[in-house]
Amino acid sequence: MALNVGDRAPDFSVADTHGNIVTLSSLKGKRVVLYFYPRDNTPGCTKEACGFRDNYAQFQAKNTLIFGVSTDDAKSHQKFTEKFDLPFPLLCDVDAQVATAYESYGKKQMMGKEYMGIFRNTFVIDPEGKIEKIYLAVKAEPHPAQVLADI
Repeated sequence: MALNVGDRAPDFSVADTHGNIVTLSSLKGKRVVLYFYPRDNTPGCTKEACGFRDNYAQFQAKNTLIFGVSTDDAKSHQKFTEKFDLPFPLLCDVDAQVATAYESYGKKQMMGKEYMGIFRNTFVIDPEGKIEKIYLAVKAEPHPAQVLADI
């Protein structure tokens, strides 16, 4: 079953960088950007996170919350957040349940080896909890500015 624009966004409850539980359904009334990324402290993921950081005030001005999602744990997220001064929470999807619900987790291949991992996808969820925009297999660096321009 593929997620489409207009579908109700899959709800979730997961811990963030600081151990707070984030539940999507409790964010009704706000636009939410959920960006899935493979790993903290890797070059592409750092560029993407810093792009969202650099545009954060503009996202806030548009009543938009940002959440980065990876399978890294809270300790990794805390170091990544502190190192790059990220003003938004990262979600600890250690069992990949959120990524799976958003069709952003599966078989990947690098240098001939197959492994399970997160796909670099982004979902914009409208204030009513419906998927407003889907970006698949994004390029890390220009992507945050593109999302901002689209909302």
